[in-house]
Amino acid sequence: MKDFARLISRLDQSNKTKDKMAALLEFFQTASDGDKVWGIALFTHRRPKRQITTKQLRELCMEYAGTPEWLFEECYHTVGDLAETISLLLPLPSANHDLDLSDWIGKLNELKDKDDEGKKEFLLDSWSRLNRTERFVFNKIITGGFRIGVSQNLVTQALAQFLGFEKSEIAYALMGNWDPNQIQFEELFNAEISEQDLSKPYPFFLAHPLEKEPEELGRLEHWQAEWKWDGIRGQLITRKNEVFVWSRGEELVNEKFPELLDLGQKLPDGTVLDGEILAFENGKPLPFSLLQTRIGRKNITKKILQTAPVSFLAYDLLEWEGKDFRNQPLHIRRAKLEKVHGAVTHDRFEISPPIQANSWSDLAKIREKSRSEFAEGLMLKHMESVYETGRKRGNWWKWKIDPLTIDGVMIYAQKGHGRRADLYSDYTFAVWDGDQLVPFAKAYSGLTDAEMREVDQFVKKNTKERFGPVRTVKPELVFEIAFEGIQDSPRHKSGIALRFPRILRWRKDKPKEEANTLQELRALLELYG
Repeated sequence: MKDFARLISRLDQSNKTKDKMAALLEFFQTASDGDKVWGIALFTHRRPKRQITTKQLRELCMEYAGTPEWLFEECYHTVGDLAETISLLLPLPSANHDLDLSDWIGKLNELKDKDDEGKKEFLLDSWSRLNRTERFVFNKIITGGFRIGVSQNLVTQALAQFLGFEKSEIAYALMGNWDPNQIQFEELFNAEISEQDLSKPYPFFLAHPLEKEPEELGRLEHWQAEWKWDGIRGQLITRKNEVFVWSRGEELVNEKFPELLDLGQKLPDGTVLDGEILAFENGKPLPFSLLQTRIGRKNITKKILQTAPVSFLAYDLLEWEGKDFRNQPLHIRRAKLEKVHGAVTHDRFEISPPIQANSWSDLAKIREKSRSEFAEGLMLKHMESVYETGRKRGNWWKWKIDPLTIDGVMIYAQKGHGRRADLYSDYTFAVWDGDQLVPFAKAYSGLTDAEMREVDQFVKKNTKERFGPVRTVKPELVFEIAFEGIQDSPRHKSGIALRFPRILRWRKDKPKEEANTLQELRALLELYG
């Protein structure tokens, strides 16, 4: 635990990639194999099952530290992170320990057989033996909110350097359904053992945004253009009569899409498709909001299957007859994919059609129709490209349409998390409905650090009311809010929900009276909803 806590401290102290890489390498060089496995697991979002509730954590912290509830809440609202708040409030440790990270996680897993009193005894004893940084890590593991300033991509790079492997080999090894409680470090990167996991997907190939004129890419006939679909990126895997559906977030989602499991049973053995899971009916995609009704549910009822039907829209073939097909050029993979689609009859199996155009300018005009196709723009893929790992420049580009925008007035503010825990950085925006301001969106990204500090000062000087961590502020600041989609929503006061809202710019040139209206927002809904 000491090694891992030291790693977390070093990662938190620097924003430089070089420093983070050095810290990761030192950890992999010095930590036990068990701690390496669990360190990798935590950084790739594989956490132990939660055995203690946040309510129990709060109550035991207040009891152990002798802190009244009002003071705990004030501290929490100031710090912005529960695990860190608890680690700061607890008294200094009165004992030591010599346990590794993997030992502590083993003890947490054993709590499933203990009652509340047993959990309390364990937690108080643990806090008494861990230093402040270790407590922070320990609490983070318990709460499941383990988000530290290091990307999975950087962890992959560090492991590749440490082991002397290609980065793509590490990325593939870390995919799939491996269990940190069961696997050994050397097994994790053993290709023969890894291939025994029938469910294992391939690392996704991700496109870069096109930030130049498309004509600069060369001749149009060298590129395949298709819609950038607005759904859930996924892989459909059929191996040895078993079917697996993976999301790009590395989540196995079999239970959410039973119709895709049925489709998988009809695919030839040893087939892996890359594509988009879309709400789909009568040959056309449906709004993303319908797909959302499937995502958060544990049980998929017959009614949901009828009201929110989904299809798998395939656009690449990654494995064929049990062999990795990714090194074949796109035009070969595409030709084989079309044959598979033609040979398999299933009403939930679609193929992403290539878009035909005579020139880049003609393609640009087609792109303008993206929203009517429930797409976010176009994908451009070089016909000779292999299927790479991660986000690479050169062969795949996403040519998105410009976002929709609306000007709103900030009416609420809340402190952020992590490095933003001491700043009011999460905002609620409103539009005018007559002489009233009606909230319509929340956003927390898009401002520079300097602008965020300026807004923070405004919030502190212009707070009107406090509701727990939320501050009602003087309605004065106007921001341009960008978003990808708009839909009806009875859950929101405005009756409207936005897809991926973020701050485009601070409109210092515009007084609050000139912010947009609810009527104008509804006009966008009529056009694009």
